[in-house]
Amino acid sequence: MLQACYFLCKEEIKEMNKLLSTQIIHFPKILDERGNLSVLEQWKQIPFEIKRVYWIYDVPGGEMRGGHAYKTLNEVIVAISGSYDVVLNDGSKEYRYQLNRSYYGLYVPKMMWRHIENFSTNSLALIVADQLYNEQEYIRDFSAFVQLMQQA
Repeated sequence: MLQACYFLCKEEIKEMNKLLSTQIIHFPKILDERGNLSVLEQWKQIPFEIKRVYWIYDVPGGEMRGGHAYKTLNEVIVAISGSYDVVLNDGSKEYRYQLNRSYYGLYVPKMMWRHIENFSTNSLALIVADQLYNEQEYIRDFSAFVQLMQQA
């Protein structure tokens, strides 16, 4: 009985740590009658040194982007324009975040499966990463990802 409780508590703690590491970041919003301005800076709003920035746009209706995890890369995803859903999976549970404001970003840590779906018309996803592109960094097979997470 005690061993079962230990396992359950250990799993609950593991899930809590994943949830705590994935977080919404609120960027400063500077209001001006001429138009608003938001800013993100490494080590301030972004919890890492920025090594790469890329964006996703012109996604046809019904299409999905992503569908992978990173071994060691961390990123922040921002809906610069429009809206979309970021769906994360830690190997045992799925989490869904709707991004639709340019002054919010979603911090996604390493070893979290992700895909983006439900893109609105003219949406623009900005992704800020802590590493340069490296194909070896990707885990593209969900079953392999789940197996790795179960071994951790």
